[in-house]
Amino acid sequence: MLQGSLCERLDPRETPDAAIAMIDAEGTVVGWTSTAQRLVGYSAAEVVGQAVSTLLPLARRTLLDWAAAEECLARGGWSGTATVRHRDGHAVKASLRFSLLWGQDREIHWLVSGTDIASLSPVATTGWVRDSLLTRTPIGVVVHDRDLRCAWTNDAMERQDGIPRDQRLGRRLPEALPGIEAQRLEEVMRQVLDSGVTTVHEYRACPAADPRREHAIAASYFCLQRADGQAMGVCCTSVDVTVSQRARERLAILSEASTRIGNTLDVMQIGQELADLAVPLLADYVNVDLAESIQFGEAPFARIGPLDDRRRILRRAGLASIHRGVPESPWARGELVPVPPNSPFIKVLSSGRSHLEPVLDGSPGTWFDRDPDRAQTMRENGMHSLMVVPIRTQRAFLGTAVFIRTEEPAPFQEGDLLLAEELVSRTALALDNARRYARERSAALTLQRHLLPQRLVQGTAVETASRYLPADADNGVGGDWFDVIPLPGARTAFVVGDVVGHGINAAATMGRLRTVVHTLADLDLPPDELLTHLDDTVRRLAEEDADSQDLTRVTGATCLYAVYDPVTRKCAMARAGHPPPAIVDPHGKVTFPDLPTGTPLGVGLGVPFEAVELELPEGSRLALYTDGLIESYDHDIDTGMKRLGSALARPGRSLEDLCSSVIEALPTRSPCDDVTLLVAQTHSLNPSRTACWELPSDPAVVHRARTLVTRRLTQWGLERLKASTELIISELVTNAVRHATGPIRLRLIRHHVLTCEVSDTSDTLPRLRHACASDEGGRGLYIVAQLCRRHGARCLTSGGKTVWAEQELDPGI
Repeated sequence: MLQGSLCERLDPRETPDAAIAMIDAEGTVVGWTSTAQRLVGYSAAEVVGQAVSTLLPLARRTLLDWAAAEECLARGGWSGTATVRHRDGHAVKASLRFSLLWGQDREIHWLVSGTDIASLSPVATTGWVRDSLLTRTPIGVVVHDRDLRCAWTNDAMERQDGIPRDQRLGRRLPEALPGIEAQRLEEVMRQVLDSGVTTVHEYRACPAADPRREHAIAASYFCLQRADGQAMGVCCTSVDVTVSQRARERLAILSEASTRIGNTLDVMQIGQELADLAVPLLADYVNVDLAESIQFGEAPFARIGPLDDRRRILRRAGLASIHRGVPESPWARGELVPVPPNSPFIKVLSSGRSHLEPVLDGSPGTWFDRDPDRAQTMRENGMHSLMVVPIRTQRAFLGTAVFIRTEEPAPFQEGDLLLAEELVSRTALALDNARRYARERSAALTLQRHLLPQRLVQGTAVETASRYLPADADNGVGGDWFDVIPLPGARTAFVVGDVVGHGINAAATMGRLRTVVHTLADLDLPPDELLTHLDDTVRRLAEEDADSQDLTRVTGATCLYAVYDPVTRKCAMARAGHPPPAIVDPHGKVTFPDLPTGTPLGVGLGVPFEAVELELPEGSRLALYTDGLIESYDHDIDTGMKRLGSALARPGRSLEDLCSSVIEALPTRSPCDDVTLLVAQTHSLNPSRTACWELPSDPAVVHRARTLVTRRLTQWGLERLKASTELIISELVTNAVRHATGPIRLRLIRHHVLTCEVSDTSDTLPRLRHACASDEGGRGLYIVAQLCRRHGARCLTSGGKTVWAEQELDPGI
């Protein structure tokens, strides 16, 4: 049955100049074409009525030796190569094909088609003509008379278009097969009959052997001439080009797949890309289900075998249908989809082999009984043919792709499965790349998350907010870092640093430096001394890595370190090649203090760092940042600092809003360098929370110190700590009297903890040691360590030292 519409006309350059001649049972030429005249040089007047043997003087016994006619009759024809005599005398090596034609009353004729092998172009020899003329592929032949009634036909024609010979002979095509397509083909034949020009067309037909599936038929129409050169009819030779057309269609689909699948690293989107491509080119409905853990970079199905409960749950990643709303799917995209037991899906996941079910069997007793929801949906939507293809790599199964036909009546065939497997294979490669990217990105984000503070210090003395915008936006990691470190005496350290480079390598280097800063901060070093030690560390690490090929080696960094004391409202800071901080007073005025720049860390110039101490008004804001916030390719640093100052000059706004406004003021959302911003709101500690006394360096002052401390603890309601605090103060003051000269300062600070501080003029720091049984001293710090939460000592910038100890307070104090 002819179906569909007439396809576009084939390019004449892709078809050979085939010669067509018609011969009766006695071997006499009864019909001739202009293409035959071009091949051998004889006109119709010279050939029609003559014996064909005059053109084909074959030396061996062939079809033209009519004694073998019965053998050829049984075979239905003959094909091969032969030498044809040209009119001017030269020989033409041709590919010939003799096709047996049947007329009414079982009368037979022969149709001879021939092509000069030397004249076949490379395009023609690779097209359908090579498959038809140079091989034994059956060619359908129909000869129509001047009234376009079928006069002759062969058996191959019925196999191509499904029209029986008896139904065709003596009738016009619309009479044998009513329909618009038959009328169009008859119009083509009439044009050939009137013009004498050979025409090639392609149309769709459903052959008798495969009535449910359309085949592509390529047909050539030739005008047959009588001896007087007048048209005697139209000859149609046709060949089934379904295989080659499907091959071209598959190549086109695969070519399109290479551009449409894998353009993203989002596994869910890749699944949708496969579904969108396959509908309607291959199937009427497609769903793609992936293991949920793929989104996190894991390979869930590492081997073939039985599936545990975890592997029986997939997430629907792709959905596409020829119907609006995708009614075929009980689950929406993104939802978890259970895999029914003993179903084709389980078999595919456990075996790794595709499942093809040309005719879907939904009868009772099948796997449909164990999955009623899916079975009902399939029946309601007329799903009749199924393919389930595993999405897999060499080492892992990632999920399944399901292809279903509903409206398309033809069932899936092996060729469709091969195409589906090729599409899924390309999708699996894209999914595996996305999975690996997700794993690497997850590792990078985990690294960054552990390298940067997860919770900034908030409290009575400071409030903080931050923003971090890496230049490597894909991985979300960079070489900038910031920290807020609590220090003894209610003080807080702020640090911002910038490692040379971007990405995970810079982040690894940043992690090493951040650890060093934490260690040095625990020693309670002044800012300038801390940077000096940090510079020594960077240089040492660089020397250790000098001969290494490790990409995480230290290459240089800048840093700013500041310490704020809420008791005195003073902030000491120093920088190593880093931009200066911004100080915003309570009225919104922004200043950038003139700090000594210092050399970047690791440069090795040996220039000492200098610290500056500033007094901050109550309610001031301190902004620390990296150069990525103020530098860009098209603006200098001064322009960036003015932009930053304008964004910070907004009193009354919360710290979070202030950070957001600073980031929004950036000239681009894709900075060329990592951007870090740390903003701190500073507060002074209420004087009622501190107590300070100046004491002479006299052994008798120890008793007085205990009395002053216990009295203040009573005022604060901390009687519980009297005994322990008395012992701590006694030991610390005694050590100050014994090992130092000059006045002694005693200070109590009630903050999150109770801090006891004793300062003297000596630069020698005490150390904890184990005294022998015969030693008369050396047990003071040991006693202090047993009574307090933590203890330590620090040098003062003005000279001398402070020894301190902290004790826990009751909650709510």
